[in-house]
Amino acid sequence: MTAPTILLVDDNPNDVELALDALDACGIREGIAVAPGGTEAVALLRGGIRPDLILLDLKMPNMDGLAVLDAVRSDPRTRMIPVVMLTTSGEERDIADCYRHGATAYVIKPLDFTQFRATVRTITDFWANLNRRPT
Repeated sequence: MTAPTILLVDDNPNDVELALDALDACGIREGIAVAPGGTEAVALLRGGIRPDLILLDLKMPNMDGLAVLDAVRSDPRTRMIPVVMLTTSGEERDIADCYRHGATAYVIKPLDFTQFRATVRTITDFWANLNRRPT
């Protein structure tokens, strides 16, 4: 099986570094694109990147995760890509809004790195390795 392509969208450099460390610990070292915000993520997707999975933060300046979800789901080229919200917010309104905008899953970032690594492993194992989607 080829390595999955993952688009990681997060404006917090510390969270990006933790996610990259967790992905590395899962054996995923290639095929990761990082967008430091929603605007950059949409530009990458419009530029032709077709990830197997998008890990998307919700609370970002300029273009938040809901706006990115809208852009992903409104484009026929990207609407089938699984989008997992990976965010610190556990607010019920945020969870409901993300699903209304087309999120595939909603995961609250654990504060503990060991738990964070296990969470990222579970997400990538399922969505990027086990799950099958139309091409």
